[in-house]
Amino acid sequence: MSTLVIGGGGEGIGRAISRAFAAAGAAVAVADVDPDRAHDAVHELTESGARAVPLVGDVRSRSDLDGFVTRTTDEFGRLDTLVTVVGGQVAFVPAVRLHEMDDDDWDLAYEMNLRYVVRAARAAIRVFLSQGDGGSIVSVGSVAGVMAAPMQAGYGAAKAGLASLAKTVAAEYAGDGIRMNVVACGAIATAAANSAQRTAEVPEIPMGRIGVPDDAAAAAVYLASPLAAYMTGQSLVVDGGVTVRGPFAT
Repeated sequence: MSTLVIGGGGEGIGRAISRAFAAAGAAVAVADVDPDRAHDAVHELTESGARAVPLVGDVRSRSDLDGFVTRTTDEFGRLDTLVTVVGGQVAFVPAVRLHEMDDDDWDLAYEMNLRYVVRAARAAIRVFLSQGDGGSIVSVGSVAGVMAAPMQAGYGAAKAGLASLAKTVAAEYAGDGIRMNVVACGAIATAAANSAQRTAEVPEIPMGRIGVPDDAAAAAVYLASPLAAYMTGQSLVVDGGVTVRGPFAT
């Protein structure tokens, strides 16, 4: 199995996902905008005995995204799984109420959370169709796509769109053996996350802890694996119970 991890493959959730797919026996292409992160991640994977290659580029560039897919297919002979990771709002634009958010910030939130996924998915689907034996797309989403996202309207709207995209891809390509699912994450401790904000969120999490990147990685590997062969167009929530905690929870 060959897997392409796009965006953030060199650190945080992306690094954990790259590691988890390699542990499951996949050859992994690690794509990151930072060459040092990409090469460091690949060094770790190859040291563990996995086959891995670094890819450097910007998810905002259509040619870079197409290049990720082409180079992965050329290197490994085929593409089985695409994983899109990069996303967020506070890492890219200010956390403000909607009336304070300008068009440029809204567009950037959309670009970094949804548009690049669409472009990457199109490129991967073309490869899957040419191979003729299906494939899997797994995208890292957020519970912000299914609940309110105060101070992060652009992020929440894009993640809701990501869940809708997965349903549409599922409906259009199920007959071709192509699946798309989303890992809808709650609070996950990463370098990009605001640690003070994350600590403040703990009382709202029924399981009493912030998630770790390996929590998201395990879900991504499951969704791409034969164990989830009958799942498509779904959002698998990994949030410690946040979205099921009602107003009367104790």
